[in-house]
Amino acid sequence: MEHRLQPAIWLGLALLTLLLTFGAQTVGALVKFPDDWVLSPAVPMNIFMDWFVSVFGPIFKAIGWLLEWPIVAARWVLTILPWSATVVAFVLIAWIGSGWRLAAFVGVALLYMGAIGYWQESMNTLAIVLISVPMAVALGFAVGVWGFYSERARQVIMPTLDLLQTIPAFAYLLPILILFGFGTTVGLVASILYAFSPMVRNTILGLRAVPEAITEAGLMSGATPSQLFWKVRLPAAQNQMLLGVNQTTMASLSMVIIASIIGGTNDIGWEVLSTMRKAQFGESVLAGFVIALMAMALDRITYAFATRDKFAAEKAKGPNPWVVLAVGMAAMIVLSLIIPALRVWPEALTFNPAAAMNAGLESLVVNGREWIEAIKNSSFFFVMLPIKIGLENAISPFTWGFAMSPLVAGVYAVIVLGLAVWAFVRERRTLAAIIVLVGVILFVGLTNMPWLALSAIVTYGAYVAAGRTLAIGTALALAFLVISGIWPQAVLSLYLCGVAVLCCFVFGTGLGILASENDIVSALLRPILDTLQTMPLFVILIPFVMVFKIGEFTALLAVIAYAIVPAIRYTEHGLRNLPKDVIEAATTVGATRLQLLTRVKLPLALPAIMLGLNQTIIYGIGMLVIAALVGTNGLGQQIYIGLGDGDFGVGMTAGIGMAIIAIIADRITQAISRRRQEELGLKLEGV
Repeated sequence: MEHRLQPAIWLGLALLTLLLTFGAQTVGALVKFPDDWVLSPAVPMNIFMDWFVSVFGPIFKAIGWLLEWPIVAARWVLTILPWSATVVAFVLIAWIGSGWRLAAFVGVALLYMGAIGYWQESMNTLAIVLISVPMAVALGFAVGVWGFYSERARQVIMPTLDLLQTIPAFAYLLPILILFGFGTTVGLVASILYAFSPMVRNTILGLRAVPEAITEAGLMSGATPSQLFWKVRLPAAQNQMLLGVNQTTMASLSMVIIASIIGGTNDIGWEVLSTMRKAQFGESVLAGFVIALMAMALDRITYAFATRDKFAAEKAKGPNPWVVLAVGMAAMIVLSLIIPALRVWPEALTFNPAAAMNAGLESLVVNGREWIEAIKNSSFFFVMLPIKIGLENAISPFTWGFAMSPLVAGVYAVIVLGLAVWAFVRERRTLAAIIVLVGVILFVGLTNMPWLALSAIVTYGAYVAAGRTLAIGTALALAFLVISGIWPQAVLSLYLCGVAVLCCFVFGTGLGILASENDIVSALLRPILDTLQTMPLFVILIPFVMVFKIGEFTALLAVIAYAIVPAIRYTEHGLRNLPKDVIEAATTVGATRLQLLTRVKLPLALPAIMLGLNQTIIYGIGMLVIAALVGTNGLGQQIYIGLGDGDFGVGMTAGIGMAIIAIIADRITQAISRRRQEELGLKLEGV
């Protein structure tokens, strides 16, 4: 019955949107929430924070003072070590983990840091990572074990992790700054809070995935609860936990730039930030590549140890690799005492192509200005603006060459209704109703949508995807956005993120399909995706700002560049990891390559593609805060206002708003993906 009612309900929502939009003068409060009704939580939040700082501030200052010492010690060790010994150490660790190919890559990455003159800054950054990662891993492990043994604790832990991972780091940067003050410690604490979540999730997942047969064998052998955990469960869950260490490392590195903003230390993040402020494209990109290479190197090393066959490694012939590591480091330290060039990187071996890069970009901007403006204006006036303010307001003689007359509106209505009739004739009634609804939204514009209508549409979408519980949660969350007064900013963020996600999904899925069908394309895309995913978000902005100047189009491109990665990765992964027997059966019956892709592979890979869409949305929302630096006015801008004014309430309210959007999108897309998996009888492995 509910399924049959869906088309009627979608049509009813479209009609509600039209009635509220064109009857705004009569039902104004249902279109724009009255300012007099707003109950902003910013004031009580600020009162609470002031009280908390007055009571517990000295304790946090003492903790901050203690946390500085491990960073100072790590920097001291990395500073006194000869660069050659450090390179040999990491190269040999990479060799132990995965062999000579990874060792060669790590060696090239470290040599690059010295060759462009950023060795000392890189070691300062590495020191923060080497301290923050173990702390985040230890905290994540403890919380994960607690969540494994206590179902009640797990029900609290998981939504808390969702908030920590979806609230932009800039939002909870302010309370950390208030409690700990300026300095390196703030960046360390922010990195730990941001990076420990993956360890918690992987610890719980790994312990819950231990086969019952293993635990039963341990109990039958007389193991105590302590022995059962440390000697049975933990070894069985080791690989999954090591993957958590891998993801924690990557998350910690992603905080390097933010740590530099508040720490002001001489690390590679500060170099990126300072050169970006000076609009030095070449210098900032070169420094950004240091972080990208560092992230890729640490990612490959930790992943290698997480997935390698430890039994095969133990059976391998030859000297103990860790003894080789110790001997190699000792030899380089001794040689550096004899050969100064092995102790301090020689200036003669440094190079800096920044000037050439700056000149090349300037030449591109000057010579391609006509094409650049054409691309920018066409995208903005014909795609972005209609979605933002609606075709009703976007169409004008200045941009489109004609005005929005009753005739044009009638033609548009005929086109939308024609598409709906086509879907209806093909017995796809729900699709027909959704076409009408989308047509109405595109005509009105997202930012002009009545808050009641848009809330009802999203809430019903949550109900269709996952049922009553998610619908109630969605309705309450959207009510918070409305009542707290941040609804207009939330819709602006939704508009920009929505356009970016649409572009990422279309182009990213296409590239993922191409990569799954062609190994050469896959090999070429992987380092590009790694670079985009590990490059500091600020650095991604720089080329777009210099080419397209400040504005929403520039922000859109930056969001796409960062958020397209999961769309490509998950699509390729899903298409490459389908059941072989199904593919062989389709091939046996004579399916062509195109038929195999469109009728077999893509339907089966849809759950993975939907997970890619899920992560694309999360990435896009995370990038919105950075995009606010170039002219957007959504929730990201509110976070900066709170950070700049020291207003904890304003910044945190906006951060919670962004988390709400991310969590709603996450739950809906995950529900759709799970439903599709159940229909196909599939179980996706981690990507």
